[in-house]
Amino acid sequence: MDNERQIEELRAKLIQEKDRVIGYPVAKDFDYSSLYKFLAYPINNVGDPYEANTYKVQTHEMEREVVDFFAQLFRAAPKDYWGYVTNGGSESNLYGLYLARELYPKAMVYFSESTHYSVRKNIHLLNLSSITIRSQENGELDYEDLENTLQLNRDKPAIVLTTFGTTMTEAKDDVSKVKGILKKLAIQNHYIHCDAALAGAYGAFIEPRIPFDFEDGADSISISGHKFIGSPFPSGVILAKRSLRDRIARSISYIGSLDTTITGSRNGHSALFLWYAIKKMGIKGLEARYRHSLETAEYCKKELNNIGIPAWTNKGAITVVFPKVSPCIKEKWQLATDEATHIICMPNVTKRQIDEFIVDMVSEKEPVASMA
Repeated sequence: MDNERQIEELRAKLIQEKDRVIGYPVAKDFDYSSLYKFLAYPINNVGDPYEANTYKVQTHEMEREVVDFFAQLFRAAPKDYWGYVTNGGSESNLYGLYLARELYPKAMVYFSESTHYSVRKNIHLLNLSSITIRSQENGELDYEDLENTLQLNRDKPAIVLTTFGTTMTEAKDDVSKVKGILKKLAIQNHYIHCDAALAGAYGAFIEPRIPFDFEDGADSISISGHKFIGSPFPSGVILAKRSLRDRIARSISYIGSLDTTITGSRNGHSALFLWYAIKKMGIKGLEARYRHSLETAEYCKKELNNIGIPAWTNKGAITVVFPKVSPCIKEKWQLATDEATHIICMPNVTKRQIDEFIVDMVSEKEPVASMA
């Protein structure tokens, strides 16, 4: 097979499969065609985006504007925040835990059983001790179990990893409750990292508000760029308090910058594409995007309930949870399935797609039979 034919076959396959991705948090309604010309350049955002750099084919200026945008959205102190564009949520979580470990090398990490799988991997990579906390039925952190477990380990510094939008149910941990527990137990040496990969981009618009940001008590926050906002390649953002980052920074002479990031070379195109997206949307555009997704999620939940499927959502969530579906439907619609199945109503998911899915559910006897 010649190269051109193979490329065209791949493209045809991707076009076909793209329209049936409703089980994964990947927004697909983007148009970056005006940026295609930048693919001709080796854009490398090596080094700290806030420091001078001898390599000039980079997009550090745009990267700083991306960080500034989310710092404002997450109510960071105006003169005490720092961040960079990462390869995705896993790297962002790694950085948050890395910062925490450097501050408290002998700390115990606490995270819920609903936490993203990358957290366990990152804890192992950083050689940290950890304890898994129970989740509530909806996937949210069990605060009573957290308090009891912290009580047993009051002699150790605590690193608590909260999740703002769990993988399967989009449950959101309340950072202010976690902060309150640490204060109640007088655990002064502590660090809270908030994994807000999915819901962080619209967390400020959820009503009633669920505490998750810097003003609520977080020391660092991570989000994904390719999920709710959308990008042709994975990306993320990590934000942390600058005063904490300064404690681990070290200078690298041959790039003329500080070594403050996880990876040396970084994708400068990711920063450019994210910058372009948020400039086009703005805060009002992001909020409208969320309201649209929320409306679609409510429609999906209602339509599933109408055919006897007990679907539900967490407060303010765009993820609709329901019992496992048949392998046939799971494969066709690319549905993530664990103990349950979910549809994530990203901004590109339409009511027409939901209607087509409902038709398949009605005609499929297996999930109906399993409900009986």
